[in-house]
Amino acid sequence: MAVEVHTTAVVDAKARLADGVRIGPYCVVGPDVELGAAVVLESHVAIAGRTRVGEGCHVFPFASIGHPPQDMKYEGENSELVIGHHCVIRENVTLNPGTRGGGMVTKVGDHCLLLASSHVAHDCRLGDHVILVNGGTLGGHVVIDDYAIVGGLSAVHQFVRIGRHAMIGGMSGVEQDVIPYGLVAGNRAHLNGLNLVGLKRRGFSREDIHKLRAAYRLLFAAEGTMQERMVDVAQLFPDSPLVQELITFIRTPSSRGLCQPQPDAEAA
Repeated sequence: MAVEVHTTAVVDAKARLADGVRIGPYCVVGPDVELGAAVVLESHVAIAGRTRVGEGCHVFPFASIGHPPQDMKYEGENSELVIGHHCVIRENVTLNPGTRGGGMVTKVGDHCLLLASSHVAHDCRLGDHVILVNGGTLGGHVVIDDYAIVGGLSAVHQFVRIGRHAMIGGMSGVEQDVIPYGLVAGNRAHLNGLNLVGLKRRGFSREDIHKLRAAYRLLFAAEGTMQERMVDVAQLFPDSPLVQELITFIRTPSSRGLCQPQPDAEAA
């Protein structure tokens, strides 16, 4: 398939454009940009820096991709932004490359949906099928695992980790790590149980959900310490990959604390 570039677009001769790329009016594409097969840029998209956009991605007007990160420590290092395949990047989205302090790369997985005015800061790592709803904002070094959803107008603090299939409610301020399958909301965000609706939609079995709910109640019970409760849960559910994933996530060292339920909240 031929490459189509609108006559008003400014595309550097050194940019690498795969078959089927379509670049609309008034787009600007820099010299170190690589666009995969069948990438579509609607009008007024600006892509700069060492940026790779995977095949089948669709980028809407006024997205700003690969420009220098909003980090006072950034000194012009030749860092990267890597976007996976078949992502949808809506209007006014901003994605920044990495920095020396974060491994020199920002990565977005496959089949991600970044809705209007959402922001992915430097050195973030997004898994596959991640959704940022309108105005969702990620600070630097945030890690979001597969199928997690960040609700509209929510802000995630730098270095926070969000586990697989977690759900962040709209207008939440997330300062601490969110467990896989967790549901958090509020200012500042608290854990409100498990993302049961999301689990059912993704086809998890009743048995898996039952085990997760039982593990959640034990992990966030009032008795004992978290370390003691993790040992008990790991022993009670040795054959549950989902529960073991939950334990592994909590045990992984992190610079942020763990998002907890409010003291008077009922277990999921």
